[in-house]
Amino acid sequence: MLSVSVQALGRKKPLCDAFAVAPPPSVNAGSPATLRDLLDHVVRGEVAAFADRQADRRLLKALTATQIDAGLAAGKVTAGGSDLDQKVDADAAVATAVEAFADGLFLVFVDDLEIKTLDAVVPLTAGSKLTFLRLTMLAGG
Repeated sequence: MLSVSVQALGRKKPLCDAFAVAPPPSVNAGSPATLRDLLDHVVRGEVAAFADRQADRRLLKALTATQIDAGLAAGKVTAGGSDLDQKVDADAAVATAVEAFADGLFLVFVDDLEIKTLDAVVPLTAGSKLTFLRLTMLAGG
């Protein structure tokens, strides 16, 4: 599994919790993956995970006292029953991620090695750490 973290330049806390993804199918087949392949794989996985979380939120759940207390501490107690139905186009999401990288809005590091081009071969191992670093644009510059 690949460990994925998302950081923003100048922030100590990550933008989201780290998560794990399986390597792209091309890597499992013995072929090298490019950054473009890796972005496609990670973005499609996250779009699918979003759809799963959204479907899970539609179900009503009985909450334990511990879950209620945790929700109160976080500022929101939810038992499901959400009727949100946001559709995300995976192809458009991948295109947006590729365009954002090409425009220099974020950097990608694999095991602390910066990957600079979309068609660069990414040196992945089973335990590789993938870091997306969002750059902050300065106003008026």
